Formats: sequence, structure tokens, C-alpha cells
Amino acid sequence: MPITEALKPTPFAAGLEVWSSGDGTPGSDTYAQSGAGVFVPADQDFGGALEILKTNSVQKLRYMGETPVRPGLYIRVTARAKALSGPLPGLRIAGWAGRESGAHLGGVDEAGPVTELAAYGEVVEVSAIIGPGLQEGVDLIWPQADYGHLGLDLTGASGGVVRIDDIEIEDVTHLFAADLAGVVDVRDYGARGDGTGNEATAFAAADAAAAGRTVLVPEGRYRIASDVTFRSHVRFVGTVEPVGATKLILQRDFRFGAYLDALGNEELAFTKAFQALLSFSDHESLDLEGRRIGLTKPFDMAAAVPDRETFATRRVVRNGQFQPIDGAAWTPATVTSRASYAAANPYRLDNVAKAGSIAPGSLVTGNGVGREVYVKSVDAANDRVVLSQPLYDAEGVQIFTFTRFRYLIDFSGFRDLSQFVFDDIEFQCNGVASGLILPPAGLTFHLRDCFVTKPRDRGLTSHGGGCQGMMIDRCQFLSNEQGLPVEQRKTLCFNANANDVKIRDCRIVLFEHFCVLAGTGNLISNNHWFHGDSSSDGVRKGGIILTRPNPASLIVGNYIDNNFIEWSNEHDESPARGTQFSFGGLTVTGNIFICTDAARWFNWIVIKPRGPGHYIHGLHVTGNVFRTFNGNIDRVERVDTSFADLDYGRMRDITFESNAFHGINEPARNPASLSHREAAATRVWVINSAPLLPFGGRARVVEAALPEGRLEDASGGTVHESPWIDPEHGAGGRKFRVLWSRPVAGRMRCRVRMDQPG
Repeated sequence: MPITEALKPTPFAAGLEVWSSGDGTPGSDTYAQSGAGVFVPADQDFGGALEILKTNSVQKLRYMGETPVRPGLYIRVTARAKALSGPLPGLRIAGWAGRESGAHLGGVDEAGPVTELAAYGEVVEVSAIIGPGLQEGVDLIWPQADYGHLGLDLTGASGGVVRIDDIEIEDVTHLFAADLAGVVDVRDYGARGDGTGNEATAFAAADAAAAGRTVLVPEGRYRIASDVTFRSHVRFVGTVEPVGATKLILQRDFRFGAYLDALGNEELAFTKAFQALLSFSDHESLDLEGRRIGLTKPFDMAAAVPDRETFATRRVVRNGQFQPIDGAAWTPATVTSRASYAAANPYRLDNVAKAGSIAPGSLVTGNGVGREVYVKSVDAANDRVVLSQPLYDAEGVQIFTFTRFRYLIDFSGFRDLSQFVFDDIEFQCNGVASGLILPPAGLTFHLRDCFVTKPRDRGLTSHGGGCQGMMIDRCQFLSNEQGLPVEQRKTLCFNANANDVKIRDCRIVLFEHFCVLAGTGNLISNNHWFHGDSSSDGVRKGGIILTRPNPASLIVGNYIDNNFIEWSNEHDESPARGTQFSFGGLTVTGNIFICTDAARWFNWIVIKPRGPGHYIHGLHVTGNVFRTFNGNIDRVERVDTSFADLDYGRMRDITFESNAFHGINEPARNPASLSHREAAATRVWVINSAPLLPFGGRARVVEAALPEGRLEDASGGTVHESPWIDPEHGAGGRKFRVLWSRPVAGRMRCRVRMDQPG
């Protein structure tokens, strides 16, 4: 039936059996039965009319037909009446709101404003608009009604006689322009926009009715206490106020700007957008649309998705900026506590005082603690802390300091998060916050085409295994300490505890260190990191810090500027050589090494064993360029013996060749080719290879000894014999002897090695 027909009530002339003196529901009294009303067929003003004797304080007149009242439909009820005698009553449109089940819809206004009749015989018209939404001009808002029994009320004193013309009900939806504009207004489906209740049902109804049109959320405050998914486009003029972890999913408008329009607050908008990103499978990326998001405190990524501890499906956040709003929330927290450490449980501190006050992700410092050791987790009930790395010399009980930096983006609350990508994001730390902290576990975190600008303490931190397979590509890390001399810098670009880290095509500017790598299988390629200053004979620190003796890593094609590769075993609970691998598995090739205004003792490759007995087994330094500016340095490599020296008698498989040296007093090569001239004939030639072999290595193997020109005996005769070689001669074994059967003079070229090849 067309809506216009469904709205027309039965005329009084057709009988009063369908006109109730009660609420209009089936079984209620009718004016055909009560005797309080009669039909008057000829009235000078109305034609046919219903004449009622008012016998109740509120005399009701309700049409017993079910007038449809549905979402999106606005109807106007109009009545005309006049008083004939007795007390003058008031007149108002009224009705009974019903649900499809036949139940009464409570909690809504069912009577309009009262108009008083002021004179006998004067025709007064009253009307009211009934609709589902809180729109201007709507008198009775029935958001969840399915139908109504509509009519009017006579109010005031009893005893009066009133005549009433046929009641009119008409569709006035056209007066509310949303539908004509191709949008669906949530108010038409019961939303009130007054900041109370739960608008989720109204939102869902509007979305279901949209059928390709845009849903409009007009001005107002819309509280939602249950999850809402919009499958249609939505235009937000008003503000949505989700309660707690309530989800807001915008399937057709999944972008940060839409969430900002909906929620009106940058932090809340990112919270709900990120929550939707991990809660809904239709979108793999969130576009921040180039916007800057100001954060008043560290953003807890896990707290935004409280129903997920783990996530392992690729998700991307791209194209925007995060920036801290300065305040106390960014101040690092420090706890000092006594604890015990035993190498038998290398990843654990026991008997930790105040364990419950220590936050996961805290940096651990103390005697015998290597760089970038973090708290992976805390077991407060057992006074225990789990560490990201072992401690090299902390056996027993001591005081440790735990410092929790504050990061713009904090993933530490997840148990495991994999395949997460930040793409084209600037983490604008401004010296107030650190950049990012990863989850304690996870695979293939990816940072690409990003800037980490002026982090207060750390650019990116891994406090567990969440860096496994991490990739950092085409990023820039810009220090907050660029104006400080090297020795005063304390910030770090990033660290990694797990394996298979790939750092490619990045630029790193003036940190204390570029990175601390504790895992294996790393690929560091085509980056430029520089850490110098303008001080004459200035201090230089390690750029790459390798903390495992066998990293199985490649450092290829980089520009290494005023810093060095430091290779240690500071994350080994038993740093003396035992059954573990010794130093090896490292390839350094095709890099440009430069230094400016550095002291003569500066070196670009430094091995620093923390315990005795170690040696090198597998190091390849080839095809690099080493160049100094504003003064020479002595050597490019050395062993730092602050803790222990290497075992030079066990060196194996070391290649140090095809490098270019500029401004280096003693270039290192292995194998090394040297020319030696013995002016006076002698049976024993002693040749010193120490300046040539890297790391002060011994002359362990002489691969070749060939004459350069004619060899002579003591009488000037030509010598045709071949000598035999005595390697590792003299103090430290850094010389070798060429032995003849008789005194010989002349020149020979020798090829000597510090290692056993292969």
C-alpha cells in the first residue's frame, strides 16, 4: 500500500468503532460504545464532525488503525476543533507508540504542546510532527517505534462539549532535506546527539537503510557504547563519543581524516583508526593523509586494541607525522634496585628489590652490563626480571639502574606483533620523546621512507625479539645532539637483539652510536652514518657495535664517516673463550671510510674481546676506501685490549686486501707482500712483517719467497738455491726468518699471512 494511503485514518462518518477513547490498542473502549461521543453529520464549519462530552481530565481520541512510524519517515497529525459549551478545554496532538511485537515503546514523549480553546464556536487547529530523529521542528521523537495509534487529547476541566473535524495524517518527510540530498540522517533512525544513551542502534539502522547513499551524522554529540560498523560513506558534522574500547569501523572511509572528523581529537582518532586496522580485514593500511598528530603522552599501541595480545597479518600506517606535546608524561622513569645475577641463568635477574616498580622496556645499566640491555618482562610475584641479553661480568649481587624512556609509539604491550610497517612517517621527537619501542616478540617489522627526528634518548628500541627480520629502508635518523662534541653524546639510533636485520639506504646524523646489533645474519648496506665533530684530534666512538663474536653479517657499500666498527662480545655471560664461536663471520666490503680532524690513534675497525682466549676465524675486509682529512692516522684497525687480547696463534681465514689507503701511515694487508733487501751476505735473513699485517698479527705463514734479481754469495757468485722459512720469529712472532745453506745477499719478495687460510 502506498504510504499516503496507509496514513489516512478512517473518517468519523464511516463509523466510530475504530476511534478509541483509550490508547487505541485492540480491545480498548471506542466512542461507538462509550456514549461520550456521537457523529454529527452536518456542522457549519466541518461538515461531518465528532461531538464529544468531556468526562475525564484527559479525554483521549485515538485512531485504532496502525499508522506506520518508521526510520526516515516524518508524519504530521492535524486536528481542528471548537468548543460548544461548558468549560473550555485545551487541545493537543497525542498518540501511543508501538513496537512490531505489539509492545508499548516507553521512554518517549507521546503528547504534543497544548493549545487552549479561548472562545465558543472558534475553530482552532493544532498539529504535531512525529518522527524518528531529533530534528528541528519534530515535536514527538519516536526513534524505535514501528507504528502508532494517533489522535488528540482534550485537557483541563470536564463537562465541556467539543466538536472535532476529521483528523488528518500526512507524510512530511520532504520537509527534512536529508533524503532529497542523497544522504541518510542518523536522527531519522533514532539518534539524538545529546551525548547520552547509546546511539549504536540508530547508526546501524541508518547504515542499513543507506543503500549507496551517504550517512549523515549531523551536529551534536553521539555516544556509542557498543561496536559500530559503517558500510556506507559517512559525513560527520557532529562528534562521536565511543565508550572505552568500543570500536568504530568506517569501511568506505578508512582514513585518518574521517576518524578525525568523527571524533574531533587527534589522539582518539588515531586510537580508533588503529584499533579498526587490527580488528577488520578489509583494509591493510591506514593513510594519515599527511596530517600531524600531536601526542600528549606515549601512544600505547596495545592499549588501543585491548582484545589482541598478538597480531601477525601485514598492516601499514603511512603518510603522516607524530609529534609530542611537551609535558611531564615524557620524562623517563628511573628505578634503582639491588638484584642478583648468575651466569647459569644468563637472561635473568633474581631477588630484585622493587621489581613491581620496574617497567618492561627499561634500559639496564650497572657494572658488567653491556650496552643496550633491556628488561624484556617482569615477574613481580617472584622478584624476577627477564633480560634481553646476558651480562658479561655481573656475577653476584649489585645495584642496577632501570631507565624507562618515553617513546612516541610504544608497542611493548603486545605479546607478539609481526609484519607491521610504517611507511613515509616522520617521528618528530623534538628532543622531548624517543621514537619507537618494538614488541617483545615478532617478525619483519618494517620502517621505510621515514624520518626519526631529534629523539631525546633512542630512535628505535628493541627490548626483546620483536626485531627478528627487521627492515629499515631509506630512512633518516637525525640526532638531537648535533651541536655537542662526540664525547658528550648519549643517544642511539637503534638497537636489535634478534637475527636477520636489514638496514639499507639510510642516513644517520651525529648520534653517539649508529646501532648496537646483538643478533646474526645482518645486512647493512648503502647507508651513510656520520658521527664526528669539528674538534681537533677529536674523540670518535663506535658507529656499528657488534656485541656477538660471530655475527655472520655483511657491511657492504656504506659511507662510514668519523666513527668505527666496534666488534665485541659484551653480551656473552661467559666472555672468556670456551665452546662458543670466536670472532668471525664478518664481511666488510666496498665501503668508504673517512675521518676528519681525528687523533692519530683513531681506527675504523676495532675488536674488543671481553675475555681471553679468542681469535679471529673468518673476517673479510676487501675493496674498501680508507681516507683521512686534516691529518694522518697510524692504522685502520686494532685490537682494544682493555679487557683481554686475542690469541694470535689461532687466527684463521682472514682476508684484508684490495683496499685503498689515503693518509694512513701503516696500511694493513693479509696476505701482505713485502720486499726485503739483505745488503751483506748472511745465512739468516730476519724480516719484520709487523707493520703490514692487521691487528698486530703474527707472521704465521709465508706463502711465497721469490728473488727480485740476482742473489749473490759472499764471494759474489750467483746463488740458485731456494731457502727454507722459519715463521713466527722473535717477540710476539711478528717476524720470520729466511734461512740459507750459505751466506746470501740480495732482494726477495715475500708473501706472508697472519692466519692459516681456509
